[in-house]
Amino acid sequence: MRRSKGFRSKTRHKLKKSVRGTRTNPITKSIQTFNENDLVHIIIDPSIHKGQPHPRFHGKTGKVVENRGKAYIVQINDGNKSKKLIVRPEHLKIQE
Repeated sequence: MRRSKGFRSKTRHKLKKSVRGTRTNPITKSIQTFNENDLVHIIIDPSIHKGQPHPRFHGKTGKVVENRGKAYIVQINDGNKSKKLIVRPEHLKIQE
């Protein structure tokens, strides 16, 4: 039988939450706002599937270009290419 090659394949360790974490989905993560030209880290929350970028971008840092509905468009450099991702705020963290 052929192996499944879905969107989240080979992410057993990358998309794993700790057993004794604080709260699973705090409301403050989903209502946080970002301005244009903010630098953000893409940290995927595996328990929220909506607005989740591809796991290859987990841990990358990018710049917020604009917002689109409830999500934000984040521009990152992937090698020599510049890519734009549509990511919801649950998966973003402001760079300090």
